[in-house]
Amino acid sequence: MTKIQVEKRDGKKEPLDLEKMHKVVMFACEDIAGVSASEVELKSHIQFYDGIKSEEVQETLIKAASDLISEETPNYQWVAGNLVNYHIRKMVYGDFEPWHILKVVETNVKEGFYDSALLEDYSKEEWEKINGFIKHERDFEIAYVGMEQFRGKYLVQNRVTGRLYETPQVAYILIAATLFSSYPREIRLKYVKDYYDAISNFDISLPTPVMAGVRTPQRQFSSCVLIETDDSLDSINATSSSVVKYVSQKAGIGIGAGSIRAINSPIRNGDASHTGVIPFYKLFQASVKSCSQGGVRGGAATLYYPIWHYEVEDLLVLKNNKGTEDNRVRHMDYGVQFNKLMYERLIAGENITLFSPSDVPGLYNAFFEDQDKFRELYEKAERNTRLRKKTIPALELFSIFMNERKNTGRIYLMNVDHANDHGSFLPEKAPIRQSNLCCEINLPTKPLTSITDEEGEISLCTLSAINWGNIRTPKDFRKPCELAVRGLDALLDYQKYPVLAAEISTNNRRPLGIGIINFAYWLAKNDTNYSDPDLELVDEWAEAWSYYLIKASNELAKEKGACPKSLETRYGNGIVPSDTRKTDVDELVKHKERRKWKELRKSLKEHGIRNSTLMALMPAETSAQISNSTNGIEPPRSMVSVKQSKHGVLKQVVPGIHKLKNKYELLWDQKSPEGYLKIMAVLQKYIDQGISVNTSYNPIFFEDEKIPMSVMLQHLIMFYKYGGKQLYYFNTFDGQGEIDVHKEDEKKTREDFETDEQYDDYCESCVI
Repeated sequence: MTKIQVEKRDGKKEPLDLEKMHKVVMFACEDIAGVSASEVELKSHIQFYDGIKSEEVQETLIKAASDLISEETPNYQWVAGNLVNYHIRKMVYGDFEPWHILKVVETNVKEGFYDSALLEDYSKEEWEKINGFIKHERDFEIAYVGMEQFRGKYLVQNRVTGRLYETPQVAYILIAATLFSSYPREIRLKYVKDYYDAISNFDISLPTPVMAGVRTPQRQFSSCVLIETDDSLDSINATSSSVVKYVSQKAGIGIGAGSIRAINSPIRNGDASHTGVIPFYKLFQASVKSCSQGGVRGGAATLYYPIWHYEVEDLLVLKNNKGTEDNRVRHMDYGVQFNKLMYERLIAGENITLFSPSDVPGLYNAFFEDQDKFRELYEKAERNTRLRKKTIPALELFSIFMNERKNTGRIYLMNVDHANDHGSFLPEKAPIRQSNLCCEINLPTKPLTSITDEEGEISLCTLSAINWGNIRTPKDFRKPCELAVRGLDALLDYQKYPVLAAEISTNNRRPLGIGIINFAYWLAKNDTNYSDPDLELVDEWAEAWSYYLIKASNELAKEKGACPKSLETRYGNGIVPSDTRKTDVDELVKHKERRKWKELRKSLKEHGIRNSTLMALMPAETSAQISNSTNGIEPPRSMVSVKQSKHGVLKQVVPGIHKLKNKYELLWDQKSPEGYLKIMAVLQKYIDQGISVNTSYNPIFFEDEKIPMSVMLQHLIMFYKYGGKQLYYFNTFDGQGEIDVHKEDEKKTREDFETDEQYDDYCESCVI
């Protein structure tokens, strides 16, 4: 073994230094129970060869340690994480000891990796103080999967050579310094320190655009973009152009396209007949896929349309593998929009009538703005014998929808009446007409007539999340909620906007979407689960989380002013989310007000709100991994999840596995999603936007291992009854793993993705 020659970075060769390697491994194992340095060394020795590069030696040690991670020996996740940390430090600093923060900043500004504003905004004296804030030892609190995500995705680097230019704590402190640079000098360092502590201790989780981009010359950090088209060529072209601009900025896209008239509708007073919506959907698909996101893949979009659209039978099947390329648009996902009338028709065994939006003036707008008016116009149109229409049994239409949702996994649902009646905005002034890529954002949009249109409205949402697993008591939400709101609010002024309509809208409404991570851990820690949840406990904590977010924005409004369109929100009129809840949810848990809501309502009415929206429960993949948390609000699939990456197999262990292994309820052990859906209903009560709610079924719990349509429809109706807004993925277990219904689009480029989740989700921009 000692004869093996190692090639150094400068090309020189020297014998493999086993003693040095032993010291590194011993260091990585120090004070960690249940691990053995010799096990790591033995596993790595067999992989060494003559001429091996020094970087490969490090990678071999990392792989050896990571291979040992299991339910029985979970602590190797810390050993492997420490080895990655050691490797990163050697690459960045040339040694283990970090540089002074000012040296890092000066070096990377000179190289063009950091925004030069960092040196302009802070003095040398301030950098000295900032250097004292950094706790580099916190890098050792990041498990293996988190460290790998840092070096693969978040740390500033040359993506061609793989060279890294910073370590995790440097990234965290510079994100904090960037966000609060515009604050008054006398207070900003306090906020820099507090925010740094919150994000580096994983109390607050940040999305990929912020983690990877803030401190760099890039200045577009909004994860979610909502763009609506009108029924005109000018608007369709403006939408397509806007999609291209935001896809190039790595954003996930929601497209509202339900107003486009149906096939064979007259154009120009009968001069021609309309080609139908599918060719225009193809145009949007081409726009979405036209620009690569970071040079890896095309973008991702969810397109929204109403269930009563004349072409709905053809639209519902656009995603599936049947048919031809001419009648399929497979590379987008779809959100189908429902309201109370549609569910009433289903329950009563009646029909749903399909119309072209162009044939019934005012119907499409009323669908979002005024449910009573919609019902009136819809029923009047049904009686009009001169109108072109189709009639289909509601059960048949809902069944087609559910079948496509089950078979593709990517046909989503939006209850537009709940989005408007139980949301932040007054629907008569700022209706919600669509959602975003991942179905958790509810923001107003207006179609553009051109790319420079100032009257149109593109809505952006900037994301973050609070780690419930780190909160000891409900009152402890106060500080992280305040910091989360302040940090994202400052980001809105720091970033730039590729399209004017987005800039105007963001400045007017200042929307934020703050979610939850580590929920499954929180449930386990509190001795409850998804199937039989303690809804009283969920209610108490969700109330506190929501209260402190709203209070933080209200305090910011007193300090910096309310957003210009505060009065278009319910907040500006003294109304909070729980005031507009679907009261059926009170069947699940009795409504209580444990916080000072009366005072807050009064203050909101007097001072308004700084941010028109504050909450949204988004998916949380990589951010959960770097904080060693469970994924958002979702149950884990296993105690040790295994994912592919460019560095090999990544293993993530559920937090607290030693004490809580028997408390966790795994996804595929759940016989029904009912308990999970009830939790979502209670959470939704306190949320001004939506939730990326997934429905998951394990066929082994059903007769003949087939999920009955009646069961799926029952859950759909239950979700509506309790006030649910949007449904995201439909997951099915096949006995071996999750049925992968998402791969038909990109088979040729799977190797370009770092993880299965990136591959499956196409766009991680709104997956924080």
